[in-house]
Amino acid sequence: MTTRSSLLITFPPHIRDPQSTPRIMLGVVVALLPALAGAVYYFGIHAVRVTFFSVLFCVGLEALIQKYLMKTRVTITDGSALVTGLLLAFNLPATIPLWQLLVGAVVAIGITKHSFGGLGRNPFNPALVGRAFMLASFPVQMTTWPIPMQNLWQAGADAVTGATPLGKLAEQGVDQVPEYLQFFLGNVGGCLGETSVLAILIGGFYLLSKKIITWHIPVMYLASFTLFTGIFHLVNPSSYADPLFHLLTGGVMLAAWFMATDLVTSPVSRRGQVIFALSAGFLCGLIRLFGAYPEGASYSILIMNAFVPLIDKLIPVRKFGKEIRYG
Repeated sequence: MTTRSSLLITFPPHIRDPQSTPRIMLGVVVALLPALAGAVYYFGIHAVRVTFFSVLFCVGLEALIQKYLMKTRVTITDGSALVTGLLLAFNLPATIPLWQLLVGAVVAIGITKHSFGGLGRNPFNPALVGRAFMLASFPVQMTTWPIPMQNLWQAGADAVTGATPLGKLAEQGVDQVPEYLQFFLGNVGGCLGETSVLAILIGGFYLLSKKIITWHIPVMYLASFTLFTGIFHLVNPSSYADPLFHLLTGGVMLAAWFMATDLVTSPVSRRGQVIFALSAGFLCGLIRLFGAYPEGASYSILIMNAFVPLIDKLIPVRKFGKEIRYG
């Protein structure tokens, strides 16, 4: 008697989950609220202005593009444009002019997201592309940092500006950096959403608790980054700051928890996520220590976004199916 086998084929999805796109986006918004509160506390009305108009521009542009250009159903209620608006604002200084913010929103929503077909089809993180374009186009405004707790609620007042910790490190050396507690709490210059490590960690652990993300990307990103910066600090501590300084400054924490973990632009498999995160963390350290610009978090993720299709191809996800033998 011969034995034949066949593959039982069923229609996807094979695993059903109560999570939906609006629920996931709502969870991300909730996780971003501590960082938003920290930004408002330290930068006042300037943070409110940038965040409000960033969200307004991103959501409004998505509605206009879908209704009048793409002639499709308007899906702003899924929350993805809201999240992009928040993340774009969090990657900008509080003094950014509104017309430049509008340019960044057009690049993020109109070019990066919808030119590829909308949510789920964009290969690059929209907020990071918007930020990178703005940094290349408006370098002065994008590197003008307001000092926290100055002119908080004076809408017409010019913000008092100063250098970020990374800027001071590049200009004055290792011995001229402030206390680490200020880095952790957020009382330093920088982009709106990146200064308070405490607020970012609260949001990150919320994402983990709700199973919106897993630990693989943020932990491996930070581990690779710490290892890279730590090696150079051990070799030459007089020229390179210690890993804790690098972890608490710049956009590395925001990138690890909220940018690199983007479900659309990160690998599907766990092994792929580990490779993605380790490589991005290494690139972030490389750019930060040896690049012309003292921050490398955004570019490290955008570079690795380009490799996600290759990673997914080389490390395929588990196939679903059941083999039935009969004879």
